[in-house]
Amino acid sequence: MPGLAPVTPFASVRRADNPGPMTLDGTRSYVLRAPGAPSAVVVDPGPDDAVHLGALASGPVELVLVTHRHADHTAGSTALHAMTGSPVRAADLAHCHGASAAPLRGGEVIEAAGLRIEVLATPGHTADSVSFVVRAPGEDPVVLTGDTVLGRGTTVIAAPDGSLGDYLASLDVLERAGDGRRGLPAHGPVIEDLGTAVRAYREHRLERLDQVRAVLAELGSDATVGDVVARVYADVDASVIGAARQSVAAQLHYLRTLPSTDT
Repeated sequence: MPGLAPVTPFASVRRADNPGPMTLDGTRSYVLRAPGAPSAVVVDPGPDDAVHLGALASGPVELVLVTHRHADHTAGSTALHAMTGSPVRAADLAHCHGASAAPLRGGEVIEAAGLRIEVLATPGHTADSVSFVVRAPGEDPVVLTGDTVLGRGTTVIAAPDGSLGDYLASLDVLERAGDGRRGLPAHGPVIEDLGTAVRAYREHRLERLDQVRAVLAELGSDATVGDVVARVYADVDASVIGAARQSVAAQLHYLRTLPSTDT
């Protein structure tokens, strides 16, 4: 397929031309196919861009999978479905297309394009976020992480349904699934050892929580999102302040709903 770069013997990637503060250098769509298989699985069609979608659809596609609802992953889904006739499946029914396109379920195993694809429920970035463990005969598995773990930078806990508690639990899931395995994120470069990356992510999140606790200790438990952003995220670029505010709101909600340790 044109414009695709191989990353494993059964996975290739195409980066969409949609760079920005939240998409880094562009959303990555993955084309998965076991060697010799006649058709492919596309993960995350990306934006509604004719050139990008044309490259993804240039070979037979039997299934399209979506990691979560954000438009930089899903906007091209309808057009890709029309171009290929393949069902589009996501955890959120609103982003499924085709008569046979049932919502994805955590723990489900999909057999397609000569591959075994296990669906992992990994909410936190959004409530509908999923990841995929992909296995091809005779090859090392890889884990497609969507926006839950990125190849560069950190993940926003996105309004309105992101959850830091869910996100920390999802990191546990991905650490177990990805130790010693490559991670294929939707933004940024390939992660050579997903387990190592997950542990760094968790450490960063816990450090941020300690910083937020310090602000609450200084200003009181009714400190606002703006108060915390001004102290904890003072050095971030203005282009991602909105994302910082979303993550702080999730951090405050998490801390304020922790069970009390008072005796």
